[in-house]
Amino acid sequence: MAEPLFLKSQMHDKIWGGTKLRDEFGYDIPTETTGEYWAISAHPNGVSIVDNGTYKGEGLDKLYREHKELFGNPKSEVFPLLTKILDANDWLSVQVHPDDAYALEHEGELGKTECWYVIAANEDSEIIYGHNAKSKEELRQLIEAGKWDDLLTKIPVKAGDFFYVPSGTMHAIGKGILILETQQSSDTTYRVYDFDRRDAQGNLRDLHIKQSIDVLTIGEPANSTPVAVDVDNLNSTLLVSNEFFAVYKWLVSGAVNFTQTAPYLLVSVLSGQGSMKVDNRVYNIKKGDHFILPNDVKSWEFDGELEIIASHANEK
Repeated sequence: MAEPLFLKSQMHDKIWGGTKLRDEFGYDIPTETTGEYWAISAHPNGVSIVDNGTYKGEGLDKLYREHKELFGNPKSEVFPLLTKILDANDWLSVQVHPDDAYALEHEGELGKTECWYVIAANEDSEIIYGHNAKSKEELRQLIEAGKWDDLLTKIPVKAGDFFYVPSGTMHAIGKGILILETQQSSDTTYRVYDFDRRDAQGNLRDLHIKQSIDVLTIGEPANSTPVAVDVDNLNSTLLVSNEFFAVYKWLVSGAVNFTQTAPYLLVSVLSGQGSMKVDNRVYNIKKGDHFILPNDVKSWEFDGELEIIASHANEK
């Protein structure tokens, strides 16, 4: 019998984290500075565990290796995507991620192209998205001189905003923002600037200036243009589609039937509650649930009032 794969996943304490993962989603957080929930992950730094059905107790990494048929027999040797929820109780570092070629050569893992869906934000919340340098030399000079106001591009954000963050993009998530992030399965980050803050031991966090200058791109970030369609009880928005992944927002109001068009689908419920019917079996779903619809789930029905972010890998 085809069945969804509900997941239990790991929390990560961060210097900039807070309590919104508990306050907004009811998760059991380990500290008062919990910054990330790796909701759907097969990355070795935080593997999700299947929490139901035939494969209950299996790690997603092992399941992907040993049961490729559940994922449409993809070419990729590693599970390619990672879904996170981030609670930025303070600014994240100003940072950049490498592309696949640089990351594989220098870090031994995939690069990181990512995207953000803003779940909630304070009225005055901002992000850093891009920079003003016109050349690598100007970039180097502004970084070395610490002229951050001249270099960095800040923009205000609100709930419902979406940002596509390709590898090579200067970025930082600002204070008071709760984000769902869909990304390549990578944990490589190069810090450019960390606001001179110190960790619990009084140490400055490491910066990675050489690597950052190597991989930062020149020019404005290439944000996506979401495309929305209304069909009966569904408002469906394609937020982004690129060589690595496609990401959708689904607003469900009532019963909606779906047919699987990707090899498998990653699903996160951001608000509401309802049900999902797969092979005539009904599963209750609610805000904070994350699951995978594997390849043998060819169709399903959502019913209720639900806000969902869904994604799938795009095979190269």
